[in-house]
Amino acid sequence: MSDLPTLPATFRPSRTRVVLLTAGVSIFVVITTIAMLLEQLGPGERLSFVFTAALLFGVLLLLSRPKVVADESGVTVVNIASSRRLDWAEIVQVNLRPGDPWVFLDLSDGTSLPVLGIQPGIARERAIEDARALRALTAARGIQEPDGHRGEHRS
Repeated sequence: MSDLPTLPATFRPSRTRVVLLTAGVSIFVVITTIAMLLEQLGPGERLSFVFTAALLFGVLLLLSRPKVVADESGVTVVNIASSRRLDWAEIVQVNLRPGDPWVFLDLSDGTSLPVLGIQPGIARERAIEDARALRALTAARGIQEPDGHRGEHRS
């Protein structure tokens, strides 16, 4: 299929990531500058301002972490606080329905995995394109049984 992206392919909400990282750096710089300019603050208080700014930046950095990396052997889903590696055969369906905050993968074990790396937030059209590309990759790479149905993952 010529419509398939070249592997490895990374899907991530780039605009959201730029906004979060820009806000994080800005917040850190502003709070740190204020801490240094306020003469009535002692060293401990200044340090607490800088620590708070670093903590806020860390939270925004964590929120900018989600991505999906597709390669020849499967997909790695990186969400805010977790990462999961899936073989292509484990993915039964890629879903992005109207109103969904992000893509969901239906898995062969009957569970569903949220994929925060493809989210329609501020780049709806891009998220739809990425979901379609991941869906096409899944269809092309999933194990097919002789009857034409996708097989469950076997270890």
